[in-house]
Amino acid sequence: MPQPFPDFPAGFLWGAASAAYQVEGAVDEDGRGRSVWDTFTAQPDRVVGGATGAVATDHYHRYREDVALLRDLGVGAYRFSIAWPRIVPDGKGPVNAKGLDFYDRLVDELCAADIAPAATLFHWDTPQPLEDDGGWISRDIVHHFADYATAVGERLGDRVRMWMPLNEPVVVTMFGYALGNHAPGRALGFEALPAVHHQLLGHGLATQALRAAGCSTIGIASNHGPVWPASDADADMTAAETYTTLVNWLFSDPLLRGRYPVDELAEAMPGPVDEDLEVISTPLDFFGINYYQPTVVGAASATDGPAPVVEGALLPPGLPFEPRPVVGYQTTDFGWPVAPEGLRETVSMFADRYGEDLPPIYITESGCSYHDPDPVDGHVPDQARIDYHDSHLRALAEAIADGIDVRGYFAWSITDNFEWAAGYAERFGLVHIDYATQRRTPKDSYYWFQEMIGKQAG
Repeated sequence: MPQPFPDFPAGFLWGAASAAYQVEGAVDEDGRGRSVWDTFTAQPDRVVGGATGAVATDHYHRYREDVALLRDLGVGAYRFSIAWPRIVPDGKGPVNAKGLDFYDRLVDELCAADIAPAATLFHWDTPQPLEDDGGWISRDIVHHFADYATAVGERLGDRVRMWMPLNEPVVVTMFGYALGNHAPGRALGFEALPAVHHQLLGHGLATQALRAAGCSTIGIASNHGPVWPASDADADMTAAETYTTLVNWLFSDPLLRGRYPVDELAEAMPGPVDEDLEVISTPLDFFGINYYQPTVVGAASATDGPAPVVEGALLPPGLPFEPRPVVGYQTTDFGWPVAPEGLRETVSMFADRYGEDLPPIYITESGCSYHDPDPVDGHVPDQARIDYHDSHLRALAEAIADGIDVRGYFAWSITDNFEWAAGYAERFGLVHIDYATQRRTPKDSYYWFQEMIGKQAG
């Protein structure tokens, strides 16, 4: 008989996560500037149902209620993001004191609840004026990002216990700049590569700025997953290797090895690349992995059929690979395959590739969307979400038993929220949100986590 709960080492950190634009709302309050997501959601046909994050879950006003839910859940840390446009409304120039005041209150509330604040500086909400100047395609943004990091670090560094300058630079690059189905909605194809370099350079400069401000325990929250070839054919194997390089090693080798995975990619990057890589590879205290699903990739089809689509966006022509369906797995209601062995494979491939150069790992996001029923008598059954987390945690426990240094797991997400281009159609939360009333109702998965964390602590 399996154990009723996965078993983890003493001291393992349990957390839950969110992101500013997905939960805060209050987009026009207390001096917050406009972000690329404010602009993107105002454009027709960009987001399911025309939804925006203008109100979201109203976390800006209800953060005390949300911290109480986190406290009762029993987590040791809360990973939230700081909205750059709240702190520096134009992305550069004067700092908005009221913006810092909000996060000061949030961090104090977390500390009073004995929950470690874990702050992400950039979760996709670039200030619109900086995007107007070129965004992450322009080198100027990296110095503004470092200045922003200094302002936040000097104000919150005495209490924030974990820092992640960037969240998922691969998603910003691929969906925001290469394909255009996320903000800022630019479909540049391979001309988006400067966004990789500048995000990583900004991360290195922000890491240095945070340390100079007295902050510690600095890492990244980077999306990764295994890439499985569509078959054993050489062409499919080569396609999978190429795709792995682009979505995994392109974003981790510069940080952990101080170089790009292949010379051709280094040559495509702007600026003094060798000098920049010295900054990019500023040592990290941990490496955060966001895991959701594997990808199956094959060689590009030699047909004149329709172009492949990734999350609603057409891939540019001429790519040497194309995504294929992941067969043989159950899927979430978002259509993502549920493959817990992919999480074990991901941390294993990082350990194999980087060895002693790999700092301790935290799973900084993992979760699933199911279209949960509305609460009935305060009850929201979501057994599928319980099964998802249970199976992924068991796979992670096996990796730890194999000797891989994984020190924590942050469930995505604490509450249902604005799911980017999918609007409010998808629900990832452990807590149900009635968007009409903002009523919070813990789901069965919340109580499952609560009991599991209590057993681990006991």
